[in-house]
Amino acid sequence: PHYTDVNQTLFAQVTLHSTDPNLQVFTDTCTASPQPEFGSLTYDLTRTGCNKDGTVVTHPAFENHGRFKFRAFRFLRSFPSAQLQCDAVICDSNTTNARCATGCISRQKRDIS
Repeated sequence: PHYTDVNQTLFAQVTLHSTDPNLQVFTDTCTASPQPEFGSLTYDLTRTGCNKDGTVVTHPAFENHGRFKFRAFRFLRSFPSAQLQCDAVICDSNTTNARCATGCISRQKRDIS
């Protein structure tokens, strides 16, 4: 665990351990929860590559790292801690239309048929 005060800036990093220089990591979704099993009480910091919390700042991808920062917060007064869970995507950095290159997906496409 990492102990911090409310409103302190926290830095998070997802690292891909690979010797392939053409692979890139993209942090797609990061969710916080006061419960280790991520039950019904959750809070999105990022979702589908989009910042959902006003304090989140996503840093550009650097080699095999996905990085962002946000301000620490508290889940109501009855929860003294929070867990962070992130989903990452690994892409070929030479593919221009890969998920890593598209960034924020603000809405889902729907089939009209």
